Amino acid sequence: MATKRSEQNLERSTNLKPYLSPFGALALGLGTSIGWGALFITSSTYLPKAGVVCSVIGLIIGAAIMLIIARCYHYMMNCYPVSGGAYAYVTEAFGHDHGFLTAWFLFLTYMAIYWANATSLPLFARYFIGDIFRFGPSYTVFGYELYVGEAFLSVAAIVVITLLCSIRNKITEWITVILVVIFCAGITICFFTSISSHDSHVFNYVPVFIPGKNSLVQTIYIACISTWAFVGFENISNSTEEFGFNRAHSFRILSAAVIIATILYSMIIVLSVTAYPPEYKSWYEYICDLNNLEGIKALPVFYATQYYFGNTGVFILMAALLALVLTGLTGNIVAVSRLLHSLAVDNILPHSFAEVNKHGVPVKPILFTGVISIIIPFLGRTAISWIVDVTTLGTTLVYALVAASAMRLAKLRDDVKEKKNAAKGLAFMLFFAAYLLIPTFFSGGNMATQSYILFTGWSVLGFAVFHEILKRDKKRRFGRSTVVWLSLLALIVFTSLIWLNQSTLKDSGNMLENTKEYFFSPGGANSADEQFVVNMLNNHRWTHVYNNTVVVGLFFISLIMLLTNYRVMLRRMSESEEELSNMRNSAYRDPLTGVKSKHAFVEKETEINELIEASSIEKFSVVVCDVNGLKHINDTYGHKAGDAYICEACKLVCVVFNHSPVFRIGGDEFVVIMTGADFENRHALMDTLNKQVEKNIGLDKAVISAGISDFIADKDKTMHDVFERADSLMYDRKKKLKSMGAKTRD
Repeated sequence: MATKRSEQNLERSTNLKPYLSPFGALALGLGTSIGWGALFITSSTYLPKAGVVCSVIGLIIGAAIMLIIARCYHYMMNCYPVSGGAYAYVTEAFGHDHGFLTAWFLFLTYMAIYWANATSLPLFARYFIGDIFRFGPSYTVFGYELYVGEAFLSVAAIVVITLLCSIRNKITEWITVILVVIFCAGITICFFTSISSHDSHVFNYVPVFIPGKNSLVQTIYIACISTWAFVGFENISNSTEEFGFNRAHSFRILSAAVIIATILYSMIIVLSVTAYPPEYKSWYEYICDLNNLEGIKALPVFYATQYYFGNTGVFILMAALLALVLTGLTGNIVAVSRLLHSLAVDNILPHSFAEVNKHGVPVKPILFTGVISIIIPFLGRTAISWIVDVTTLGTTLVYALVAASAMRLAKLRDDVKEKKNAAKGLAFMLFFAAYLLIPTFFSGGNMATQSYILFTGWSVLGFAVFHEILKRDKKRRFGRSTVVWLSLLALIVFTSLIWLNQSTLKDSGNMLENTKEYFFSPGGANSADEQFVVNMLNNHRWTHVYNNTVVVGLFFISLIMLLTNYRVMLRRMSESEEELSNMRNSAYRDPLTGVKSKHAFVEKETEINELIEASSIEKFSVVVCDVNGLKHINDTYGHKAGDAYICEACKLVCVVFNHSPVFRIGGDEFVVIMTGADFENRHALMDTLNKQVEKNIGLDKAVISAGISDFIADKDKTMHDVFERADSLMYDRKKKLKSMGAKTRD
């Protein structure tokens, strides 16, 4: 079933033209996976939480796990070479319900990173250009001060990149390749210049681990959040149909993107601690005080580069940073547009999204992405950071579904090696998801409190969108998997509880901190009383931790029981459906020839009539076949010989039209309904049948009269109209065969 759908997808998606070279594919994957945050998250998250050694080791572990996921993508890309990436793979493996859910979170992931890069440009301007764009009205959104001029800077970047990407694919590819070369070269030059000039007597790497924290926990923390660091390396899977190279090389490209990204991240981490202002005793003291600094000092990687390389180094790193931002914009808009194109191909989005221009560019999805993004810069960076936080969890779930899809396919194909690889990838992703979802499950931070409610809101919105899709689903492809929606509902309830718990804990902490500040002035606090308040605060926190752990445990036990019970019910339903299917098949199968029966033909005719009425079908043909000379065979040799003659004729029809359903609607009458590949080759197939029949006349083999007629959308009201034309042409053919010496029925 999965393979058949892939063939259909390929047939319907051939308007995407191959253009992507191996270097272009690598640039797209690398340029999307390492963006603006590469030069900032290392200082704001990695170093203060895990130090130099644990950050690098954690990244390497994360990269190794991403290589496992890359192998899953490679396997699926070669088995199902269609556009849509993870959406297409999960749909093939588990059905449209799972596929929609994957697309829903994949869309948010790519869009959030796209928005994060676009809204980083005002920060770029603030750090390196000054207040040139801080004009017009200013306002504060979630504590973030924003000027209208800065918002328009982001809007201008979105508009320019959108227009460039909508012209020609090769333009997008070459822009991305050039930008990737710029940021790779820039970071590498600054790193080796600084390392070679490093003054170990003035600056050292101590502490290599964060003091007072377990080094293993620090490493696990970095490995778990590293999913975010590599998001986008797989985006070329959305453009598989546009590969201008052999898909067998895809794993090398995916691996190269992950490995190069890891090297660049590691360079930035080490570079950030090679120098620090003289007023600080260590890099750690410097990193912990970044929130109180401004200008170049607030950016460790730039400070170190300036110290060793001067302003030249700062300019080189600025160019690298700008290139990182722009590749994040181009790479993600390509990924989103191909995802939307694939959804349109599957008739989930408007058909116009499946159209491309003369250069093979899906222009409307690109323009749609740009248009809905224009409002985002006016929301500020704080809200975007929460959305990006959500994408870490969303991407983890998507990777888990891709691994599960690869594991299922490998099991069907008996690919033991690929099955084991996919199982490992699935296990790691489930572990990461648990880490991200459950606060205090490990030491270290998890998602921000607001991110939990954003995840819940996006999930609820997904339910609403799915409801609309379900109402328009005339082919009944959706709504078949209750498990996926039951699981999502459970996840919504769970994240809502976590959000409530986190909000309560944060509010209680603020209350106690305010109480402490109120009662104890800076110089006159009673140390014993102050310690009492501190202990009370800690006890309050751990009480919440304990309660949260109990609630989470009970929730998962209940969920497992619920899913187990449902699985039993599903198995029983499946057994009943199988019995019903067997009964139905016997009624829909002709007992003599094995092809579909007249009853099946009547049902198919009704189905096609409904599609005609809804204007949902454009191309199909009907072939009417009649077996010549059956009465003569029956009268001369008996009905047993007549049955053998019918079977011989049926076999000929089935061999010629081997991709279309064949129906026996009478004793010696057959009907073929042609769509897809057979429809495109219908005239050649009819020629093949007629030539074979003419050969059979002199060989005493089965002779068949056949007529074909195409559906005419503006003329035919029902399938019967097409059938009548084909039937009339069949009789014309019968007369012709009779003149050639073939026996016909009386």
